[in-house]
Amino acid sequence: MPSVAFIGAGSVVFTRRLLADLLRFPELTDLDIRLHDIDPDRLAVAEGTARQVNGRLGTRAAIVATPDRLRALDGADFVVNMVQIGGIAATRLDLEIPARYGLLQTIGDTTGVGGVFRALRTFPFLTTLLDDMRRLCPDALFMNYTNPMAMNVWWASVVAPEIRTVGLCHSVHWTVHDLCELIGVPLEGTTYRAAGVNHQAWLLEWSRDGESLYPRLDAAIDADPGLLRRVRVEMYRRLGFYPTETSEHSSEYLSWFLRSPEQVARYRIDPLQYIRISEENVAEFEHAERALALGQPLELEEGAVEYAPQIIHSVVTGTPREIHGDVVNRGWIDDHPDGAVVEVPCRVDADGIHPVAMGALPAQCAAVNRPYLSVAALTVEAVRTGDPRLVRQAVLLDPNASSSLTPEAIWAMCDELTAAHGDRIPKPLR
Repeated sequence: MPSVAFIGAGSVVFTRRLLADLLRFPELTDLDIRLHDIDPDRLAVAEGTARQVNGRLGTRAAIVATPDRLRALDGADFVVNMVQIGGIAATRLDLEIPARYGLLQTIGDTTGVGGVFRALRTFPFLTTLLDDMRRLCPDALFMNYTNPMAMNVWWASVVAPEIRTVGLCHSVHWTVHDLCELIGVPLEGTTYRAAGVNHQAWLLEWSRDGESLYPRLDAAIDADPGLLRRVRVEMYRRLGFYPTETSEHSSEYLSWFLRSPEQVARYRIDPLQYIRISEENVAEFEHAERALALGQPLELEEGAVEYAPQIIHSVVTGTPREIHGDVVNRGWIDDHPDGAVVEVPCRVDADGIHPVAMGALPAQCAAVNRPYLSVAALTVEAVRTGDPRLVRQAVLLDPNASSSLTPEAIWAMCDELTAAHGDRIPKPLR
């Protein structure tokens, strides 16, 4: 019976989705599910959710909920990480402190100052988690959902290169899903491949029956002037390839959009919106908690769209499929540095994850990715060496930050964020 450890299972809505996708596979109905969280209330809701999903689907999964991470990891075949260090309180700091300096973000979890400080909080946790895996389940496949994705997978490759690690994000799937809906073409039967970096990959192939679907997108944009006020449409028009993350995310990765009130209004951007999203996530948790207490059914989404269940199914059954994953670059993208983390198509089978070599990206797309990779590289190096100057230099190289703030202001902002996050920041960097 394959065993799956969910670390940070208190992310109950996401845990519910993953469990439902997993247990809907007929070959996975008797999984050994281990749920771990350090918050007892969230762990209790995660357990209640798992037991309800198991019962409603008529499956036979063995479910254990434990605050003991070592018990959850012991002998696990698959480890899924969903931990967010600091929770909503840390998210507020990451967004509100820079905003006081005049630096706007929307989500703040991938790159830029928000991504950097989220990474600084997460790397120490990843180090201990991967050390536990090295002792208790060294052959397990580690699947990371926690942002900042590229930085976290990169850090894992530094501290535990022997652990099989892949980063998973649903942005490519949902980008293509939404584009197909926009042009009135079914997703099923569509061929697509993207490559680049997480949240900033590029839809290089998008076709149906041998016909590129990009001309249909061009026609849809020409027919609807309102689309010209979307960040991603503007990026596509200027760069020639559609980016694979939402306009909300994409707006804060470049110098083009958040630098002035006029641009914010033109592209209908909602700064600091992740605070509201985080509050909604808390409300969803509280709703699930009440529903379970009253014996009410939770909403179960249909369809396996998350990659972790698909990977587990492929490894267990040998069923081949292709996903998009975040992996250490070993020649998968020619014009991105080896050792950096890239997002590419990956074939999956009984032997695990097999990245697909994509050659060189279009020159303009690679050029847009380079500052993102530089921010990630300096953040990893800052924690590896304990040099706090590298933290500030990472933020200085972020296009959004450097378009909005002077170097002096960036240094002061990083000082304030470091003090605000306190002992969640690695000691040498405080």
